[in-house]
Amino acid sequence: MTTLVPSHRLLQSRWLRWLPYLLLLWLLAGCDSHLDSASDYQPQFSLQPASQMQQRTVRVGIHPLHNPALLFERYAPIVERLNTRIPQARFTLEASRNYAEFEEKLAQRQLDIALPNPYQTLQAQRYGYRVFGKMGDDAMFRGVVLVRADSAVHHPQDLRGKAISFPSPTALAATLQPQLALHQQGLPFGSYEARYVGSQESSIMNVVLGHTAAGATWPAPWQSFQHTQPELAAQLRVLLETPSLVNNALVAKDDLPASLLDAVAQILFTLHTDATGQAMLAALPVSRFEPASLQTYAPVQRFLDDYARQIHPLAPEATPPDALEQP
Repeated sequence: MTTLVPSHRLLQSRWLRWLPYLLLLWLLAGCDSHLDSASDYQPQFSLQPASQMQQRTVRVGIHPLHNPALLFERYAPIVERLNTRIPQARFTLEASRNYAEFEEKLAQRQLDIALPNPYQTLQAQRYGYRVFGKMGDDAMFRGVVLVRADSAVHHPQDLRGKAISFPSPTALAATLQPQLALHQQGLPFGSYEARYVGSQESSIMNVVLGHTAAGATWPAPWQSFQHTQPELAAQLRVLLETPSLVNNALVAKDDLPASLLDAVAQILFTLHTDATGQAMLAALPVSRFEPASLQTYAPVQRFLDDYARQIHPLAPEATPPDALEQP
């Protein structure tokens, strides 16, 4: 006797029979898709050791003592020594096109360590920088006024009504000191045309080319010019030199770790103790870096006070009136 199976049960039986095979195909398709996406994965590698990947970047800025190319040539070896001997940080050297750009970097706290001039040093206190050292050789920090060797100018008063080139309104040794010295020797500020030409080299070259009757600078760039351009330097002579002041400062931002700053200071303050370091310093030129504090710059504040009384006030005021009070 034959038993008849309903058609819908027959279809269900066949479906159940093929179900395991369908599940297997679905799983294999899923694995293939995963393998395809895995084949797109590209591992990421770093050429830096793990210790360097966590280094702190320390931006080192030098005020425009020279044009950027010459500044890098002279200061890069010192920054490289810092990199070699302080592996927990990466030091980068920055130049600025002019004084205003450098001062803006200080105002915006963009530099971690800087070498400002003494006027900029006092300004930097407002922005959270502290003095920890300075260039040595304070006797070298003075103004020099140059004229052409064939010039009829033999006394500051002979420059009345003529043009005098200066690097910047805030260059202490190369602008403010010469302006006060000229004033005290009978050439009042305003009796000549003050031209601010952007750099030390430009101030000197303006005299060489006859664009100005005189030009102000300070010994470091003047000596450099005599060394690199002896024929042009021979066309100039010194009209006057000013008394000296405290040399350029080393300042650090107040959030720089003390241990890191101590390491930097130790290296800079001992550069003069080995032949390689002495060569680095000779290129600046300076004999050494040495410890200093804000109090070291009290004579600078007194000079600025004299300048404000005799010439014109400097705005903004370099530092609060009580910042440099004697103890």
